[in-house]
Amino acid sequence: MNYDLEMEKQINNLKGKPKLLLHACCAPCSSAVLERIAKYFDITILYYNPNITEKEEYEKRLHEIEKFIKELNLDNIKVLPGRYNPEEFFSIATGLEQEKERGKRCYKCYKLRLEETAKIAEEENFDYFTTTLSISPYKNSTWLNEIGEDLNKKYLPTYLYADFKKKNGYKRSIELSKEYHLYRQDYCGCIYSKKERELAKAEHIS
Repeated sequence: MNYDLEMEKQINNLKGKPKLLLHACCAPCSSAVLERIAKYFDITILYYNPNITEKEEYEKRLHEIEKFIKELNLDNIKVLPGRYNPEEFFSIATGLEQEKERGKRCYKCYKLRLEETAKIAEEENFDYFTTTLSISPYKNSTWLNEIGEDLNKKYLPTYLYADFKKKNGYKRSIELSKEYHLYRQDYCGCIYSKKERELAKAEHIS
């Protein structure tokens, strides 16, 4: 399925400006996504990322999102900090510590964060929910959208299909990061991804 095309179809059928709960992992990923869809929705960004296992890193990324949204100065975008409990991530990652990025551990992490988004979206009467994660070339867009589809059967808000890396979304996020001087990182946030990146860098240097 072309998930970007499916999103376009959903947007073309919108009535008014519905409420969207947008899960976001960081400011750089949020930047190009918001540029693409902010005019169609009233957006609340949910920053729920228990996979970020270092509290300093977690707070730095949250601060960067809040700073970026303030700079945008748009009335229809807000930030909702989620709870921070890395044990929620470690619980679903048990037994999958040695998985490479984009493996089973990542799938379960996607589901953890997307289900929390869908649940809050229902509790707070949002019309739609989705995530910025598909803008990254390191994230499996098919998995993300399949999870979203499944959650759509369990929770009331409608899942907004997305493959935000399409239409040069990832490239645009890099450009906007430079324009707004956003803090960028080269790993998803979990300790396993960080170790994998550090190992790859060490092997490249040697």
